[in-house]
Amino acid sequence: MRNSNRRQFIGKSAASAAVAVTAGSGQAAAQSSATKKVLWEDGKKPEKTPLFSPAVSYGNLLFLSGIGAHFEGDIKAHTKHVLDEIQKKLVASGSSMEKVLKCQVYLADLKDYQGMNEVFMGRFGSEPPVRTTTAAAGVPGNSLVEIDVIAYI
Repeated sequence: MRNSNRRQFIGKSAASAAVAVTAGSGQAAAQSSATKKVLWEDGKKPEKTPLFSPAVSYGNLLFLSGIGAHFEGDIKAHTKHVLDEIQKKLVASGSSMEKVLKCQVYLADLKDYQGMNEVFMGRFGSEPPVRTTTAAAGVPGNSLVEIDVIAYI
């Protein structure tokens, strides 16, 4: 009896995979023509090779590097600053906060989780992105929070 159920499941899975491959063939062609573009803040690549790129697009995906807040302030001021900077970079790159798919939040101290959430709530529209939040020893500089995102354009 168990093998019969497994065969039915495998049969359905194989049929679903075949449909997905057929439907996705147009997507595969579109992805093969996608190119990586680094979006520099001033529009020009620095003379020296930088440590990392601030924003990279690939096809219709946009990846923003982590942004922190390097000034004196509490978690709410830092979170607001970081989210404002993310919003500016998204808009400059042809995207928006509502088009963010994934957000990673790094807190210098997990005790700031509630305060960060108070500022974070609603900033990505009524359908927020998936999110991972972690406390990370060594958030660079004196920033209490660093956030990076993946969005679509």
